[in-house]
Amino acid sequence: MRQARVFEGRLTTHVLDTSAGRPAASMEIVLYRVEVQGRCEIKRTVTNADGRCDEPLLAGGEMSIGRYEIAFKAGRYFRESGIALPDPAFLEEVPIRFGIADASAHYHVPLLISPYGYSTYRGS
Repeated sequence: MRQARVFEGRLTTHVLDTSAGRPAASMEIVLYRVEVQGRCEIKRTVTNADGRCDEPLLAGGEMSIGRYEIAFKAGRYFRESGIALPDPAFLEEVPIRFGIADASAHYHVPLLISPYGYSTYRGS
């Protein structure tokens, strides 16, 4: 008899520095849950050499339906990468707000970033 496959939900991200054509290593990321009263910090981490986090931002029992925000500390990343930014920087922090409607699914929120623009989408 064939056993049903059980999917464990997870939230991941990947940051690519499009101005340099490489992964955005050592970018600080903060994950928040967004509630009526405001946002509540859940996790703080830094991207690895591949521009990814070593672990999912959320996984398994941590995943729950709701609204979330990932704040990418872009200004600090670019300054530490040797990029001369104006004061204030055009993109100091990039907040991406999104919803998780299925806690058993994989939500991937990639960020393509340069000092003057960014894009994101729900990846796989």
